[in-house]
Amino acid sequence: MFDLVFLGTGAAAPSADRGLPALYIGCGPDRFLLDCGEGTLRQMLRAGLGFRGLRHVLLTHAHLDHIGGLPGLIATRALFGIDERLEILGSAETVAYAGELLALTVGRQRAAPYRLRAIEPGLVASWPAWRLEAFAVRHRNTQSLAYRFIERERHRLLPERLNLLGVPEGSLRRQLAQGAPVTLADGQLVTPEMVRAKPTVGAKLVVIGDVEDVSGLAPQVTAANALVVEATYLDRDAALASAHGHLTAAAGARLTREAGVGSLMLTHISGRYRPDEILAEACAVFARTAIAADFDHFTVTTKGLAGSGSG
Repeated sequence: MFDLVFLGTGAAAPSADRGLPALYIGCGPDRFLLDCGEGTLRQMLRAGLGFRGLRHVLLTHAHLDHIGGLPGLIATRALFGIDERLEILGSAETVAYAGELLALTVGRQRAAPYRLRAIEPGLVASWPAWRLEAFAVRHRNTQSLAYRFIERERHRLLPERLNLLGVPEGSLRRQLAQGAPVTLADGQLVTPEMVRAKPTVGAKLVVIGDVEDVSGLAPQVTAANALVVEATYLDRDAALASAHGHLTAAAGARLTREAGVGSLMLTHISGRYRPDEILAEACAVFARTAIAADFDHFTVTTKGLAGSGSG
């Protein structure tokens, strides 16, 4: 299960209703920011999230509207005495750009309260219950990355088999649940495969930031339970979208339908259109679409998408 709170859903410039791009993602005890536009720290506080326990920021690309909130976030963490370093991840180009911004604002500190980490497409990190992957997307000649959050398969133990084999409650069952074989008091070896149910597939979330072309991306998002992607333009302005390196609502919906994705969440919303226009265009292609507004909260599970939204 993944918890999402949209902290900024605007395109390029903030408005009275929409902040600059930032998305909070909760994965069990782990907390992430995906992009950090100007004003993200205040949005986090308004959403009741705070910033303690936040350890990672994932950046999609090297444009200021997606990273301009980093100096304030880092400086305020230091002001509050939070010693744990914040890891900032993105492509080599993106973290270099972020590093220049932070050097000019927070300063070049020997013991900086942040760590910049350049990553490549592929596996980024792995946790016991889930993993994080990145893949490349095209946006205005930048080294842009999108991200996949994938829960691992869950292996439920069958109580009737445990009882039949005489596996007692306690540490032996915990070891089996963790995938380790155990030896019973009578010398019998019990392996996890002997007492497991069929594996249950975990949830899959894909988040794409700014992107100008989604052709060829279907394999990267196939069978995701939810896709988050920009919808800066409508199809009637497709030429303008292409010129500025952005996507139309219909194009995002077509990708979602082609890849067999469960639900679509649109963000990076321009003030040039009414939200109902954007939603209508996307829903004509893919019905299970929502437009995210600032502070909307969604939960992504294998059963679908739940929470507040505009669609």
